[in-house]
Amino acid sequence: MTQGAGQGPVRTETLRDFRVPPYAQQTPVPPPEEPLARPEPVVHVFRQEPPAGHPEAPAPFASAPEPGATTYSDDEPPEGYTPTARDLPVIHRGDTVKLPTVEPVAPAVSEGPGPLYVVGDVHGYLDELLAALREQRLIDESGNWAAGTARLWFLGDFTDRGPDGIGVIDLVMRLSAEAAAAGGYCKALMGNHELLLIGAKRFADTPVNSGAGTATFQAAWLLNGGQKADMDRLQDVHLQWMSRLDAIEHEDDHLLMHSDTTAYLDYGDSIEAVNDTVHAILNRNDADECWDLFRKFTKRFAFRDESGPQAARELLSAYGGQRVVHGHSPIPYLLGEVGTEDGEEDSRPVVEGPHVYADGLAIAMDGGVTMAGKLLVQQLPLHD
Repeated sequence: MTQGAGQGPVRTETLRDFRVPPYAQQTPVPPPEEPLARPEPVVHVFRQEPPAGHPEAPAPFASAPEPGATTYSDDEPPEGYTPTARDLPVIHRGDTVKLPTVEPVAPAVSEGPGPLYVVGDVHGYLDELLAALREQRLIDESGNWAAGTARLWFLGDFTDRGPDGIGVIDLVMRLSAEAAAAGGYCKALMGNHELLLIGAKRFADTPVNSGAGTATFQAAWLLNGGQKADMDRLQDVHLQWMSRLDAIEHEDDHLLMHSDTTAYLDYGDSIEAVNDTVHAILNRNDADECWDLFRKFTKRFAFRDESGPQAARELLSAYGGQRVVHGHSPIPYLLGEVGTEDGEEDSRPVVEGPHVYADGLAIAMDGGVTMAGKLLVQQLPLHD
């Protein structure tokens, strides 16, 4: 997978570079001339030291400060000092150090990958996405990853039509890092609107051969719900992230893709070949070639009619899996329903969950959030 800088190491100043500070040290003293009140512990040595006062006797040990080092009184720590576990213990003569017995902790054993979830088209509806992810307990109330080793796949179309497409991309990028740190993952596929936004930014009003006359990515992006706020906030990191997304993936006998089309077969006879071809097209930065890729990824309804089961079987035979899982075509369209964002309450499409069709070989995940439907986050496999 190709999905997905900072400064170098910075030295943090510490108190004498983790040496034991004077106020945490015990300076050894030479043996007293008079016997101690309690018996001295028997210490076996390899050589008997000369008695105190003898010309060859060692000088009393003392800790001298290093040149330029800050000195402190022995009984007072510096202002603001907070004792921590880094301070070494002070051991007095005659003390017996008893270390606590720590039972060994067995390393956590992975029980395999966590549950699999997929997300349909988001189209800039960040609040709805956050609510749907919380409902599935994939994130907490603060919007942070809370699903441990779970696997989360977004099926593409993060921007356009809705109010905060860049906010959606930022969220997915952050969750990808948090999920990986927790042992799970959050990944995403390339949608036709990612291709459209990349093209609008790279090529703007450059004419392309659309097959039906002259067109431009900029005009097509605006026509398909492009938001000026998204373009104003679009940064190189967003473009790089989108450009590296894969087009198709296989997960737990599910063939994941954005568009309900067989056009993927035009780009390779394996998942790896398709993804490599798509990445190569984007890297070549040819406006006409990118436009043709975008145009093919906008095709839809391949599994809806009588020939739908056969179309699904073609893809499954080529790339593996038992079911195709896609976004792109809203479920209300697949069912022949119509809905608008400003329509009456009873005219809005009713979407309760994914739509299984094509003899059970296809699962549609675009709940039609742009037409007041539902933004779907679903665990797979379905129990239908």
